[in-house]
Amino acid sequence: MDKSKRVTATFLSDLSHLPTAYFALVMATGIVSIASYYLEFFALGELLFYFNIAAYLFLCLLYILRSVIYPANCTADITDHAKSPGLLTFVAGSCVLGSQFIVIAGNYRIASVLFCIGAVAWLILIYTVFTVFTVKKDKPPINRAISGVWLLIIVSTQSVSVLASQLTGYIPIPGDLVLFFALAMFLCGCMFYIIIITLIVYRMSFFEMRAEEFAPAYWINMGAVAISTLAGSTLILNSQNWSFIQEILPFLKGFTLFFWAIGSWWIPLIVILGIWRHVFKQFPLKYHPQYWGMIFPLGMYTACTIKLSQAIELPFLMWIPSFFIYIALIAWWVAIISMFYSIGRDYFFSNEPAKS
Repeated sequence: MDKSKRVTATFLSDLSHLPTAYFALVMATGIVSIASYYLEFFALGELLFYFNIAAYLFLCLLYILRSVIYPANCTADITDHAKSPGLLTFVAGSCVLGSQFIVIAGNYRIASVLFCIGAVAWLILIYTVFTVFTVKKDKPPINRAISGVWLLIIVSTQSVSVLASQLTGYIPIPGDLVLFFALAMFLCGCMFYIIIITLIVYRMSFFEMRAEEFAPAYWINMGAVAISTLAGSTLILNSQNWSFIQEILPFLKGFTLFFWAIGSWWIPLIVILGIWRHVFKQFPLKYHPQYWGMIFPLGMYTACTIKLSQAIELPFLMWIPSFFIYIALIAWWVAIISMFYSIGRDYFFSNEPAKS
């Protein structure tokens, strides 16, 4: 097989097996960029911003191609309990990129377009996922179906809430309506988390967890509450735009701090389980798209702590993001280098098409 045919075969193989959750790359890059910008790493934040625009457009192209060339694979993914929630990374990726356009570029017009894309995609995907899972005849047991990927239901919902709050006063809709929508989405996301994390903890506690099953996606146990914290903090910081939010500020502040606290609690446990996976069980540490689902929570925890510190006026919390940003940036750079190395190896040094 000559080189061009091998590259084509590898590309088609990768396209047919393209993970549903690859927009986690956009989510992770976007929030690390925003956190960097908040902490005055302006050049780095802008660099990641431009990279993220290219990544978002490229992934959109790949998923469109996949839906055209491999429609059966796309349909199978939608009906798969373990894979279907991954589609919601498109919603979160669109909204996080929209937030980047606001924070870094001050471009509310493009952010508004991305908000519309994200909100419509959320509406379609969230009800598609729940409807398919409800009417499906042959359903897998909980230990083979649920994982941290399911928490993308919360992440996507809260990402829409965050961007809606940021766009208050910049879109042709009354500010109180926009903030009411953002508040409703925030509360829905909080309720979703309480339900789904209960199922995940039940699965972790009462079923065998093999090393290969404890994927990096379980970091979203923390990431989902981190973005809930960011959504709550953004609402608090916009309270002057709607009197009703001012009336419920004590509730919002308490509820937001509640989610930040449980997110902080998750971090040591997930680190311990990661050590168990890679050191004691000797699971190989190599690049996988799911690692973006680990980097996103690291960046989100950094960004949400910054905004929480501002929202509830606790400046001593700022010591956390001041060092956590370096963990997020190192993880991002390791993942991006590993990703390009993996692509180069598969396309230019392998004699066989990539399996996945």
